[in-house]
Amino acid sequence: MKALLCKEFGPADKLVLEDIAAPEAGKGQVVIEVKACGVNFPDTLIIEGKYQFKPDLPFAPGSDIAGVVTKVGEGVTRTKVGDRVFGVAGWGGFAEEIAVDETRLIPIPDNLDFVTPAAIAMTYATSYHALKDRAKIQSGETLLVLGAAGGVGLAAVELGKLMGAKVIAAASTDEKLAVCRQFGADETINYSSEDLKERLKVLTGGRGVDVVYDPVGGPYSEIALRNTAWEGRFLVVGFSNGEIPKIPLNLALLKGCSIVGVFFGAFSLRDPKSSAKNFGQILSWINEGQLKPLISATYPLAQAGEAIQAIAERKVTGKVVVVI
Repeated sequence: MKALLCKEFGPADKLVLEDIAAPEAGKGQVVIEVKACGVNFPDTLIIEGKYQFKPDLPFAPGSDIAGVVTKVGEGVTRTKVGDRVFGVAGWGGFAEEIAVDETRLIPIPDNLDFVTPAAIAMTYATSYHALKDRAKIQSGETLLVLGAAGGVGLAAVELGKLMGAKVIAAASTDEKLAVCRQFGADETINYSSEDLKERLKVLTGGRGVDVVYDPVGGPYSEIALRNTAWEGRFLVVGFSNGEIPKIPLNLALLKGCSIVGVFFGAFSLRDPKSSAKNFGQILSWINEGQLKPLISATYPLAQAGEAIQAIAERKVTGKVVVVI
């Protein structure tokens, strides 16, 4: 089978398309013929050896898989050959086949194609886990989303609005912010041309925001934390800026606020039942037409490296998906 391999840590142009042996289903595993695989910011990190997980070389990046089960291993009870499934594999998805633990998989509803589930697996699940489980956001609260036009950011905008929050979207261009408004943002901030601190004061009447969703890191994190409301929640989602900010902890004391880590991958492994329940709610909203993921482009397997590079260069709005 063909797979796009990382044989040495480095940028996306070092990835190579090669023929490798097809996987077998181990105990508790199934083999999936991959039909689509979502591309996420962690893909840009894992190929450079900078992510929380560091697979042994060589490996195929690609986490959010959707496809058809072709083999089942010993001990598999919920899944059978022919089932249409999707899930978060961690890596290995940019390949024609992948072996995955059965516990990581969710059935694909009959009315969905393969591209949509591959687009929502990590982004919507991360954002829903963040807002529901970690922030426990309430209807009527104010939510600030940094990096709001990216994959997880736009999902947070859409979910936050659906969950009853007033959503303030912050991004780097007016074009990106226009998309955020289409997906439910009540207010927008262009932090390339506007003063984030002053705009937040104006938009909240000086009160601050109840929840900050931060997948960016860098210089805007502290500004956002300083503009939380009393008992606000600051969600640490990721560091796409490349800079992990050093936060003065006295701010948490002065604001009576919480700095809350969001690590969806670990959550889904530690509490698979709750993760599956969250996926069920997301799929229900998609089926009802209340969530409509923005898939801005699809790529063939041979060009998956280009998709990763586009994300690294912050050229992607919403999601891109590799179709195999």
